Amino acid sequence: MNRLGWYIRYAVSCACIVFGASVCCAETNHDFNALPVKGTVTMVDLGAKKCIPCKMMAPIMEKMEKKYEGKAAIVFIDVWEHRDQARRFGIRGIPTQIFFDADGQEVTRHLGFMPEEEIVKILGQLGVKP
Repeated sequence: MNRLGWYIRYAVSCACIVFGASVCCAETNHDFNALPVKGTVTMVDLGAKKCIPCKMMAPIMEKMEKKYEGKAAIVFIDVWEHRDQARRFGIRGIPTQIFFDADGQEVTRHLGFMPEEEIVKILGQLGVKP
């Protein structure tokens, strides 16, 4: 595959490219310094409200927030509004999902659209049930 073909495939299938951007919580007022949440499994989804794959993730994230309320911290950060957070989390493309265990250690990260089933699977592996 030529370089242009690879780039198009990458951009379309998994991410909107972010150049030194940062992250933010869209509809909620999270204290970014408190992420990951101590003593709680945390999923941070870093994206942008205007990014196509991120828009596809939005209803899934809303569902996960409700489904895991009180069991895990599910947080969306808009990197186009909070550029410093993208640097903090080492984001190279969006959407990026980062999962932290209850001790605040990063367990895994994923770049691109992530289906609900995969999110549920990873949270389950971290001991969180809906």
